[in-house]
Amino acid sequence: MKQLRKDISAGKIKPVYFLYGPESFLKEELAGLVKTRAFDSTEEADLNTTILYGQDITLGEIVSRASEFPMFTQRKLLIVRHADKIRKAGSPKLQKQHIEQFARYCSNPADSTILVLDAGEMDSKELQKAPWKDLRPFRHDFLKIRHPDVFAAERAESYGWEFEPEALKAFSAYIDPTAREIAREIEKLVMYASSQRKKGRITANDVYDCVGISKQYNVFELEKALAAKNLRLCSGIALMIMEQEGLKDGMMNILRYLTTFYMRIWKAHSPGARQQPLSETAKMLGMYGKQEYFAKNYLDYASKFSLQEVERSLLALRRTDAALKGIEPYPDEKYLLLRLMQEIVGQK
Repeated sequence: MKQLRKDISAGKIKPVYFLYGPESFLKEELAGLVKTRAFDSTEEADLNTTILYGQDITLGEIVSRASEFPMFTQRKLLIVRHADKIRKAGSPKLQKQHIEQFARYCSNPADSTILVLDAGEMDSKELQKAPWKDLRPFRHDFLKIRHPDVFAAERAESYGWEFEPEALKAFSAYIDPTAREIAREIEKLVMYASSQRKKGRITANDVYDCVGISKQYNVFELEKALAAKNLRLCSGIALMIMEQEGLKDGMMNILRYLTTFYMRIWKAHSPGARQQPLSETAKMLGMYGKQEYFAKNYLDYASKFSLQEVERSLLALRRTDAALKGIEPYPDEKYLLLRLMQEIVGQK
């Protein structure tokens, strides 16, 4: 993806792009970059860019629009969103003709058109069939972000800022792990940090102040209370988090964080986890970049929590998640939370 962006930024623009996958924000951003680099001005870009939607157009109509010459510039940009929902022609015979036309266009696309096809997820077998197989040379996959903390760190670096380890941990714990949300919050965070200092490192206090996390009642303080197995403190901190973030949203954030917390401890119990380099342990725990700094914490936690305790806690988290999703009745979220804390901390 970095090379693709670099090429487009340098003006090396291809006649066809097939942007495939669920990360809509990154696809929109890339199409926007193509639009910016393909024309000399914003006015020229706006005049020569057409956005179509798959459900409103057939393959034959796409070929026809892409084959038309631009009126006032050397090239035009044609973006087809929801390309996975392209409307079929009126009859099987006509649909076959459209597919053949599209295949011919893909083998020899017009120099005067930049065609961007933006498609969501499809069955892998469908991608092996026409017309999608003809787009294989132009395909770029935009899958869901696997490591939000790495994406956040790289996004901050693109603005010239670097996260301190504690800051990245705080940011990753509280932000919805989608590209759109991370990008939006990083932009706000960089603006805030820039108002405090010209350049440098994003601190945990920056994240607390900008994202609105309490310095006293947050999931990191909850983590420390869990490590101390202090039921009263765990319950109090968790209740305050819910009061700050809303009962259901707060409960979901706590569940997400604690599930990751106990899954990492469970993995840290693996044979040989303490014998390998810390960087390898971090990878095993799903921790990358600056998050590797905290891998040693989980080795310590593994000595404090038995495997049986960890497995019981994961079952309690799963039961609570099922209740929140309506599978099991419950009086209210506070009851669920206190029951959860009792089950994971009050274990004998």
